[in-house]
Amino acid sequence: MLEWLSNNEALAWWLLAFSIATFIATLIAIPVILVRIPKDYFSYPERHRIPWQKRHRFWRLPILLTKNITGLIFILLGILMLVLPGQGLLTMVIGLMLLEFPGKFQLERWLVNRPVVLRSINWIRMQAGKAELVTIRESNSDRED
Repeated sequence: MLEWLSNNEALAWWLLAFSIATFIATLIAIPVILVRIPKDYFSYPERHRIPWQKRHRFWRLPILLTKNITGLIFILLGILMLVLPGQGLLTMVIGLMLLEFPGKFQLERWLVNRPVVLRSINWIRMQAGKAELVTIRESNSDRED
C-alpha cells in the first residue's frame, strides 16, 4: 500500500482533495434537503403529485434530465462516502428521492423506515426545529387508535 502511494502521489492527493470536498458539500447539502422534505411525505400510500409535471412539455424533459442526473451524482457520491468521509447512506437516500423510476416511492419508504436512517433524518430535522418525519407504519398505527 505504501509503495502504491509513493508511486501515485499525485493521484492520492487528488483523492484526498475530492474526499474533503465531498465531505464538506454533504455537510451543507444534506441537512438543507432533509429539512425541506414535508413531514408527511412518506405517510401517504400513493406518491405526491409532482409540481413540474404541470409545466409545458418543452420544460419537462430538461427538468427531468437535470433531476435524474443530479440524483445519480448523489447516489454515486453516497457510494463513495461509504469508504470516504461523509454521510453515505443519507446521500444515497437523497439521490434516490431525485431519481425517477418505477417503484421508487416504495423503495424510498422502505429505506426511510430503516431505524438507523429514520433516526438520522429525524435528528437532523430536530436540529433545524422541524417536525419528525411521519412514516407509513407510524401513520397507520395512529389511524387505528
